[in-house]
Amino acid sequence: MTEFCKVEKDGRILTVTMNRPDLLNALHPPANVELGHVFDDFAADPDLWVAIITGAGRGFCAGNDLKFQAAGKMKGGVEVPVHGFAGLTARYDCDKPVIAAVNGVAMGGGFEIALACDILIASEDAKFALPEPRVGLAALAGGMHRLPRQIGLKHAMGMMLTGRRVDAKEGHDLGFVNEVVPAAELMSTARRWAEQICECAPLSVRATKQAAMAGMAHGTIEAAMAEKYEGVRTMVKSEDFVEGPKAFAEKRKPNWKGR
Repeated sequence: MTEFCKVEKDGRILTVTMNRPDLLNALHPPANVELGHVFDDFAADPDLWVAIITGAGRGFCAGNDLKFQAAGKMKGGVEVPVHGFAGLTARYDCDKPVIAAVNGVAMGGGFEIALACDILIASEDAKFALPEPRVGLAALAGGMHRLPRQIGLKHAMGMMLTGRRVDAKEGHDLGFVNEVVPAAELMSTARRWAEQICECAPLSVRATKQAAMAGMAHGTIEAAMAEKYEGVRTMVKSEDFVEGPKAFAEKRKPNWKGR
């Protein structure tokens, strides 16, 4: 049972809904720890291939619960689990795809959660910002590093140094939003993306994510391609590596086993 989020398993897809709607899903340490456990379970479950994270009510996530922090209930500053804000922003060892379905406000840590996801679907009324400097803080959950890598330094600096809000259309134009849809279509669209991922071989998807993310640590394409990735080795040794070409030759849908 969970207290601060709702968890739904449907086939290969896990949907996680942050559930503090009266606070626009702002997260405090207990919520972060709970979400960390949820995504630990997702990473470890061989039957789950893709996750979707969204927010209850009219917001995705307003970030850190500043009222909780201001009340002096946290010791030593912002407390987050080992895998970061919402259990995602410092989760570097999960090769399964995570989709952000952003409804409404995604501010500060909420935007950082979305940036930590692999695909970002936004409702037309979504708003994004890293406003931490406006309240004497900084985007310490990866936002200062992910945003420049995803949209380029000048665009990122324009957002980060002013704390200004960006709507969904501008987010799509800048490149950190994959698709913008009416609010009523948000979850069905996120689900469509998840189902398209599930049509692919899961080990191939994970090898692709692992290589793409780890390869960014290298300064050149040559160095990234020369790296040895465990996910690629696992894929090449799998039954699915044989099944894919066989199904193609036989003109049928592949029967992926994830092994």
